[in-house]
Order: sequence, then structure tokens, then C-alpha cells
Amino acid sequence: MDKILRIDVSAEGGPSCKEEPCGDYAGLGGRALTSTLISKEVPADCHPLGPENKLVIAPGLLSGTAAVTSGRLSVGCKSPLTGGIKEANAGGQGAQVLARLGYAAIVLEGEWNGNDLYKVFINKDGVNIEVANDLKMLTNYQLMERFQDTYAKGAMLSIGTAGEMRLSNSTIAVTDRELRPTRHAGRGGVGAVMGSKGVKVILLDGVGTKLREPKDKEAFNKANKLFNQGLKDHAVTGQGLPTYGTNVLTNVLSEAGGYPTYNFKQGSYPDADKISGETQAELEIARGGVSTHGCHRGCSIQCSGTFLDKDGNYVTKQPEYETVWAHGGNCGICDLDAIAKLDYLDDNYGLDTIEMGVTIGVAMEAGLLKFGDADGAINLVNEVGSGTPLGRILGSGAATTARAYGIERAPVVKGQGMPAYDPRAVKGIGVTYATSPMGADHTAGYAVATNILKVGGDVDPLSSEGQAELSQNLQIATAAVDSTGMCLFIAFAVLDQPETFQALIDLLNSYYELSLTADDVAALGKSVLQNERDFNARAGFTAQDDRLPRYFQRESLPPHNVTFDVPDEELDKVFQW
Repeated sequence: MDKILRIDVSAEGGPSCKEEPCGDYAGLGGRALTSTLISKEVPADCHPLGPENKLVIAPGLLSGTAAVTSGRLSVGCKSPLTGGIKEANAGGQGAQVLARLGYAAIVLEGEWNGNDLYKVFINKDGVNIEVANDLKMLTNYQLMERFQDTYAKGAMLSIGTAGEMRLSNSTIAVTDRELRPTRHAGRGGVGAVMGSKGVKVILLDGVGTKLREPKDKEAFNKANKLFNQGLKDHAVTGQGLPTYGTNVLTNVLSEAGGYPTYNFKQGSYPDADKISGETQAELEIARGGVSTHGCHRGCSIQCSGTFLDKDGNYVTKQPEYETVWAHGGNCGICDLDAIAKLDYLDDNYGLDTIEMGVTIGVAMEAGLLKFGDADGAINLVNEVGSGTPLGRILGSGAATTARAYGIERAPVVKGQGMPAYDPRAVKGIGVTYATSPMGADHTAGYAVATNILKVGGDVDPLSSEGQAELSQNLQIATAAVDSTGMCLFIAFAVLDQPETFQALIDLLNSYYELSLTADDVAALGKSVLQNERDFNARAGFTAQDDRLPRYFQRESLPPHNVTFDVPDEELDKVFQW
């Protein structure tokens, strides 16, 4: 990965492209590259859908190698949802293929003329950009049907109708091993930025490409074996996730009282068992689907799966915990078939399932439909995909929908909807929601690991003590992991097993012929966060934006009847190191 591909959509006669050395971005990957480039090259006060914004697509430092579970792709820009910097992360085949093609990043930049739509084709011989107006308003699965032979040995990155309409809750789809558009760079409206550049689809052809070779192959293979064994030996990555998928957390969080239900009104859901990972896996297997599957080749954890309907027909990939919560418990819907249908629609139109579920919860509170109305929820998602006036409001996210309907209780930070953990009962994740440069985002610093699962220590989820320090450490570690291309789920084993953490460092050192230490990894994470914080400050964010909505301090959450009481002074210390 020694080059960056820049595609200028404002060039006369249509987009032009050029390859250039990595230059100042050499040695960076994934989130470190996207956030550094955006912070350096994009005016922080620009309009997210204007010509000054850029979209950066970057594989991680270990993507395209034999390192297990290294296929995460980072997408960066100024977010149309939050107004701040954004890195959205996706699995699937995209990172592996892009890295094997030799690219550290693709950068979409310039001002689109707003007429012709384009497709980009990249293979080992170069880049071809063509007018593709016949693709206008096609969904992601329609694009799959059109192009799957083209990327059969590669991957497709695409926007559905939501991205083309430049809705603030729109994603970039990345195809999985089965060539389906099921993995998404979901958060923050990155699909809208791709749409603002007039690019509908990027086709990556991996024919003739090879795995990237390490500098020290023997040391790399040894580290990879140890790292893989560490993942297999850990209870979460070796047993829970591959057996039940990410939805294994539904019963766990509901029993802990941290499962936000009915638009964050209570912390447990009486019908949690009906939509739990255990029930879902049993149903998938009974219908002929699978509950243990990798979203990209080389995945060691295998937390994905395939959901079929009662007649054995494919519906969607195994709905993940966040999706099952957002469209399920949060909306009072306890029907896995309805949730799977909603997951498919989100993927097809190109919508973030978290933001869409949170938005529907707000719409239910506003009286557009009743909690538990699965058919009504499906109709609302179809409105978004069709671009009706109501659909455009809903497709702009939970904060916009709450403003349109006069609702205070919008569970958002920096304009982005909260994921599936109530910050009053899991206070470490509340600190992450409040302070992350990304807006409310569980992956930015997954304190649930320590608060609930007791991974990497034990910090009482109901106490305000120690939560700021916990979130700080996890945000630093996460920024570094996001830069490697590794799946964030490796953190469970890395936090609990010092030898697995060392194996990860050894993978980087043997591949690049470096001598990194744990302190160097922390320094990388800090530098990423500093770039992101600096961008947001220049965009106008202050300490007051690092806060939860006030009603989380005012309204107690059953069953523990707790509020969010981490002091503001503690929140302000998260980035003081």
C-alpha cells in the first residue's frame, strides 16, 4: 500500500484520477489515515456536502495480509449528521482487496456538477471511470445483481437510494464473501458524501492480486498463530460470538438493566428472550441458515451468519445486536422476521440500522405509530428509501426527526443516535457517547466490555467512579486498533491476555520491520484522537458538545432507577493525558 488514488470529480469532461505516493501519510492506515487526511486537507467549517469536503476510503495497516481478522475498512469525511469529523468502519471484502491492489487510500474530492452519475472500476492494471446514469436510484441489491460478475473476485462499494439523495443517515455498502452488500460503513452519513461526489459505485477487481508479504515472514507467521490462538481461547471471541453472533448481548444487557427500551424509557425488555442471540441462532439453523460465518476471508471470530425466512429463502445476513435492539427492543418489536426484513431494507437502501431504529423510536414517541408496530416500522423505512417528504425527514436522523415533531427525548450526542446501551446503567459507555469526537458511538470506546462483561477489569456500571478513565483508555486503544484494519472484537482477547496484545504488536513489527512497543501503540491512538478533536474544535465544537442530553440526568431508568451522574469535570478530563 504505497500509493493514494485521488479522484477529482470536478475535472472538466468528467472525473479524473491520479496516483501519488503516500508522502506525509506514509506509515498510516485505516482510521489514522482517514482522520489525519481529513484534519489536514478539509476546512473544518465547510459544508459536509460541499466541494471542500473529501471522502477517504482506507484499508488498515494489516489489511490484505495473512493476519487473521484484518479486513476492516475505514471511511472518513466531515459528517453531514454530526458536523464533525467522521470515521465509519466496515467489514466485508473491501479492505482486503483494496490493500492487495496496492492502495493506502482512495480519496474522492472536488465539486460534482450534479448531472452525470459515475461508476469507478479498479483492477491491477489501473482505474476506469465511466458515466453510469442507468444506475440512478438503484438499490444496493440491484447493484449487486448488475455487477456481481464484475467483482466476483473482489468487492463492491456502493450507495443505495439514501446516499444518492444525500440523506444524513446514509451508508456505504461493502460486499461480503457471498458478494452481497451486507457490510456497511454505517455511521455519520458517509453515503451522502459519496453521493455528493456523484459516485454511485466503486468496483474492486482482485484478479491477479496476491497477499501482501511481511518483511520478516517467519516472525509474522509465528505472531499470527499466537494471535489467532488467543482469539480462539477467549470466551467471548472463541465461544460466545461465533456461536450466537453479536446478538448474544441481548439477554445479557436486558438482565443487567442496561438495555434501552421504548426510546430509552426502561433498561430491560420483557420480551428479550424472543429476539435474543440464542433464539436467533436456533431459528437460523432450524431454517437451514448458518449462525457462524465470517464477513470476509480470513476472519477468525466468525460472528456473522445468514437469516432465512420460514420457507428457506434468503432474507439478510444475521442481524447484529445493534440492529436487533434498534429495530427490536427499542421500538417494542419482538418479531425476528420483522427485524430481519428491516435489516434487509436498511442494507438495500443504504441506511444505518442504529440511526434508523433510533429514529423510528423517536417517531413512535411522536405518535406517528405505536410502539410494537412492525408493519408500520417497515412502511417508514420504505418511505425513506423512496424519498417521500416524510422519508427525507426520517432519513436525516433522530435529531432532525425530533426537531420536526417537537420531541425533547431524542437520544443523541452531536446529532448522532445512541446505540444499544443505556448510559445511565452502563456509565462508562455514557462517557464514551458524550466525549467521542464521533458523536454517540459505542465502538469508539467500548466500556461495556469492562462494565458488563468484566473484560479487562471490573468497573461497576452503576457507579460514576472510574468511568472517565476507563473510557479514556478504551478510546485511545480503539483509535489504534481502527488503524490496523483489525476487527474491534479482538479487543476482548487483547484486554484480557497480555500475550495476545503482544502478538498484535509483533504482527505490526514483523510486517513493517519496526520495533513498536505498547507505549507506541498508545501514542498512535492519542495522535488520531488529537487530530479528530482539533478538527472538531475548528468546526465550532466546545466542551458543551461533550455532554449527554439533559434528560439523562433528570429521568431515572428502571429497573435500577439511576441517572447519568458522571460530573462534567470528569467528562472534560477524558482527553487530558
